Amino acid sequence: MAKTMEVFYYVDASPDAVSRRTAQYLVDRILACAGARGKARIAISGGNTPKHTFELLADTSAPYREQIPWDKLEIYWVDERCVPPDHPDSNYRMTREALLDKVPLTSSQIFRIQGELDPEEAAAKYEFALRQSFRLEGAEIPIFDVLALGMGPDGHTASLFPHTEGLHETMRLAIANHVAQKDAWRVTLTWPVINRARDVFFLVEGADKAAPLKEVFLGPYDPESFPSQLIRPATGRITLFLDPAAAAPFPQPGANIQGRLEVAR
Repeated sequence: MAKTMEVFYYVDASPDAVSRRTAQYLVDRILACAGARGKARIAISGGNTPKHTFELLADTSAPYREQIPWDKLEIYWVDERCVPPDHPDSNYRMTREALLDKVPLTSSQIFRIQGELDPEEAAAKYEFALRQSFRLEGAEIPIFDVLALGMGPDGHTASLFPHTEGLHETMRLAIANHVAQKDAWRVTLTWPVINRARDVFFLVEGADKAAPLKEVFLGPYDPESFPSQLIRPATGRITLFLDPAAAAPFPQPGANIQGRLEVAR
């Protein structure tokens, strides 16, 4: 019998409204996890879509920054481009400029992927850092409190791109994945690690994301073509934060939509 995954989605009228909802969601989860376990470990994604959310979290005039117990927060990355940390394409650089340089976090709370290294070395070092930080033994997998994902127009998430070797890795925590369509290497968490997180959400905006969202959540199971379908958290739940253009395939009963899907595979 196919297992059912619950997909909760929120559709806001503008990118700013989507970012604000996402920022408050992160604040609420950080507070809950820090209260329950003494710290909150979050893994974030890069790209342009989450940038405004990070800026809001750091903004002294917004209501989010003062709510966060910064001393109880640890930040990790879902994936990274294989470039130096000051490169314009670096996920770390975007996060540093939007958030890290503006908030009271110490270097011991920040676990970046060293994209300037050889890809295999960078993946091995990141896996070692995860094992040390989470105090893992043997085949144990880290459990992030919150894990934030995006989705590309090709249905990829993290740096798990269609028809790449990384889709088949189930034993490692982090891997170097060659993306032929971009002629580039990426370092990424593997999908079994992503699926162990206590809370997994996608932040997706733009009309070019509507078709992949439809295929990922409403289409037949084909993770080779749509790797985001590999994301099936152990909790049985995914949350989506969407703008109207991206959310076009989903039922939208009104403004500030809150919806729910059941995906069985």
